[in-house]
Amino acid sequence: MFAAYCGFALALIGAISGGSTYGTGYHEARSILEGSGELSAAYGVLKLVATLISYVSGIPGGVFAPSLAIGAGLGDNLAALAPYAPAGAVILLGMVAYFAGVVQAPVTAFVIVIEMTDNHDMIVPLMAASLLAAGCSRIICRRPLYKALADQFLGKSTGRKESGLD
Repeated sequence: MFAAYCGFALALIGAISGGSTYGTGYHEARSILEGSGELSAAYGVLKLVATLISYVSGIPGGVFAPSLAIGAGLGDNLAALAPYAPAGAVILLGMVAYFAGVVQAPVTAFVIVIEMTDNHDMIVPLMAASLLAAGCSRIICRRPLYKALADQFLGKSTGRKESGLD
């Protein structure tokens, strides 16, 4: 029954967002970066909530793409609050910071964003945002996400009970 409630909540969020929270978020992140497309200002928050509900239901829809899409949406929100900063730069910083905070792998996060965007002028700011976000995340949750997921998987496969994330 819990899964049905989660499914209903995801459907409701999807309807509120005009369908933009369904799927990986690649298209939405690209449209945010390019400044094309008409996404709701609430896209980042709605995608975050949808992703959290997906994880709580026990059927996660991925980490990589949704994290970058959420980061792009939240970066877009921050860009609106900083009108004199280049919006594209703020969006990239949001992407790398959110992703680095989720996976606690700062080097991986900024290399992926640099490779995806081919924006080598942003290396130092992306590195800084990635390191800060991963450090803040480590304060809240000591174990990186992939380590916790691996431990949980190994605990299930060997019959041990792991608590998941700390």
